[in-house]
Amino acid sequence: MRLIPSCILLAAALAACSCNREHKRTIGVIAQGRSHLFWQTIHAGAEAAARDKGIQISWNAPTTETDFAGQLQIMNAMINRRLDAIALSPIDRTALVGVVERATAEHIPVIIFDTGVETDKFVARVATDNYAAGRLAAERTGTILKGKGTVLMVACQPGATSTNAREKGFEDVMREKYPNIVIADKRFGMADAAKSLAVAENMLTAHPDADALFASNETSSVGATQALKGRHSKAKLVGFDWSPTLLEDLRAGVIDSLVVQDPFRIGYESVAAAYETLNGGTPEKDRMLAARLITKEDLDKPDVQKQLNPDLKEYLQ
Repeated sequence: MRLIPSCILLAAALAACSCNREHKRTIGVIAQGRSHLFWQTIHAGAEAAARDKGIQISWNAPTTETDFAGQLQIMNAMINRRLDAIALSPIDRTALVGVVERATAEHIPVIIFDTGVETDKFVARVATDNYAAGRLAAERTGTILKGKGTVLMVACQPGATSTNAREKGFEDVMREKYPNIVIADKRFGMADAAKSLAVAENMLTAHPDADALFASNETSSVGATQALKGRHSKAKLVGFDWSPTLLEDLRAGVIDSLVVQDPFRIGYESVAAAYETLNGGTPEKDRMLAARLITKEDLDKPDVQKQLNPDLKEYLQ
């Protein structure tokens, strides 16, 4: 009979310890897609920040970068789980407004990363300065064409804030500084390498004497590169983002240059901003990170290698 009270006391003590144990905060991180190296590297950066801050993340993304309906479902599910905060890269700047405002109304801080959203109901945004990055690409194009020629644009998709800003930056510089460079055609590859290949081929067919191409994201760059190789075109390509195959083509001279972001840092800073908010801080509302332009001569520089080849296995396995 004496064992029963003892067991009860022991259970009560264990329960008290469990209740007093510090809650490990969980931050949801929702990317636009899963497959591309860019999103995997953001994932690794988010995991690195979680380790440093002693928290955990819940990572998810739709299968494709055009599936905003799938992203809406993921976002709503994370709100329903009552996660401590959510970092989101909206596929579409208008379609995700409702869920961002819902999370904020339910006192779940939202960090926007990489792209933008047409509401101010979020805590902070961490992104590449995409407009400046587009201008950087245009300056390179103007330099290699010596201020004269015809350019084709393999754009990403309508409504994508980040790539739209790059494209606008590119177009603005051409209009402001290079009156003798004509943007002869611009078509959307819809964030798909095969579709980007098709539109690049169609533009090269319509404009066989084009001097250069600008591609505004990874899939656009992949499609444009394949089109150039398939047609043995001598047109210069200024691309955006990177992958192992794009870096190989840069080294081989198929690509003139790539404007690259720092996705590891984007992931890290997004989680760090959420952590700061949860601890009563006020992170910078717009954290704009500079892009850099690399040529094949830059590929073996230590700082470039560190940015292009983060150890994903350390954080994702």
